[in-house]
Amino acid sequence: MANPVKPIRVMIVDDHPVVRMGLKTMLESEDDITVVAMADSGADALRQVEETDPDVVLMDLRMPGMDGSDAIVEMRRVWPSARILVLTNYQEDESISKAIQAGAMGYLVKCTPQEEIVKAVHVLHAHGRFIPDEISKRLLGTIGRDKLSERELEVLTLVCKGLSNKEIAQKLFISDKTARNHVSNCLIKLGATDRTEAATTAIKRGLIRVDD
Repeated sequence: MANPVKPIRVMIVDDHPVVRMGLKTMLESEDDITVVAMADSGADALRQVEETDPDVVLMDLRMPGMDGSDAIVEMRRVWPSARILVLTNYQEDESISKAIQAGAMGYLVKCTPQEEIVKAVHVLHAHGRFIPDEISKRLLGTIGRDKLSERELEVLTLVCKGLSNKEIAQKLFISDKTARNHVSNCLIKLGATDRTEAATTAIKRGLIRVDD
């Protein structure tokens, strides 16, 4: 008999208990999702994350004490494989940009339909990014499409050569976090969903050349 598929393990981080319980009920109505932890602040999430080892973290942004963006930065520092989906009421340009720069892999507002939230959880679990078109457009308006810095072009060239974030950091004498942020910025500016698409897009547009 085949082994059953393991459910996606989710942590919910939100300072409102009603929201936490509502999300838990909604997510666990899916056969392949289980909520393994709920936190009421960024600091609480950091205390629980290594112990519960979630596959995907749903993170609010505005919380007492450590806010969501700061929690994302710290979580990615201590747990680099963290896949964090922002789920918030706030959709102004600054909040979106700050969260993505911090390392969030997806961004949704709380009025998003259930099926799209569930879809986002699955996409992040599969190591993808989930940023709806309307959010992407606002983000691109803030950062500027294709306006890659010299450093970002260097990073993209190394991505095309198959280097990991850690290897890029070593090659350019920068921190792992800085390398990760550069890669994230490249994905955003190119409207790419992953590293491969970003590299392919950059080459097609003549932004970089990869010599044999």
